[in-house]
Amino acid sequence: MDPRQLEPQAELLKALAHPVRLCIVRGLLDGECNVGHIQDCLGLPQSTISNHLAVLRSKGILRAERRGIQVCYSVADRRAGEIVQILVDRQGVPEEGNRGGSR
Repeated sequence: MDPRQLEPQAELLKALAHPVRLCIVRGLLDGECNVGHIQDCLGLPQSTISNHLAVLRSKGILRAERRGIQVCYSVADRRAGEIVQILVDRQGVPEEGNRGGSR
């Protein structure tokens, strides 16, 4: 397989490769919300949240919908949602066949 064929998958993983972005996507799997709600949940400055949202939107992971003065965010890429669920929801659960033993 030509590694260049995996560029889109690598870009998706790069976009998700930050704890704040993982938290944002995981939270949005429960339903859409606006920046203020995300900020309240994570306790981070609005500018930090906006920067992470911009990365996720630029890669097509999130979609934004303007509703009056608010912008509501939701997960647009089902694959990204599935990846985040596996990573976050199974946190601390060893993979089958990999229970801390040597390889």
